[in-house]
Amino acid sequence: MNFTAIDFETATSKRTSACAVGIVSVENGVIIDEYYVLIQPPNNEYNWHNIQVHGITERHTINAPTFDQVFPEIKRRLQGKTIVAHNESFDRSVLQKTMVENGFNYSELSISERWECTMKLCKANNRYPSGKLNECCLVDNIELIHHEALSDARACAELYLRR
Repeated sequence: MNFTAIDFETATSKRTSACAVGIVSVENGVIIDEYYVLIQPPNNEYNWHNIQVHGITERHTINAPTFDQVFPEIKRRLQGKTIVAHNESFDRSVLQKTMVENGFNYSELSISERWECTMKLCKANNRYPSGKLNECCLVDNIELIHHEALSDARACAELYLRR
């Protein structure tokens, strides 16, 4: 089983405001690589609600690279892979919209328009009380620091491996 799990955190309600990304690469059913980076969102602006969710603030990203600076590394890890996310429509939208905002073309990644979604898989399985990542992880005893992008991506990878 080969795939790449990804999770974004955003600074505001705008899908173009990525402030962190976690990426976990899986080959033959084993996690072989992890990548995490803080990203300076446009104008380094944050919404208080988003800060309450993930704890990332302006001071954490004031000297962080911008999306266009980290995109080559993101591209290297995603290009041509099967992509998995816990709420794939959110994470896919963040990637697509942030790429467009920064002058990149989504098609250059050579990945599917739709990704695999562990939230949908969990919702379809009666073992889980809901599709929420923290509740799915609790059922499967998967360690999670909820809304920390790398931890969320790692947990997503573990859930997908157990499907």
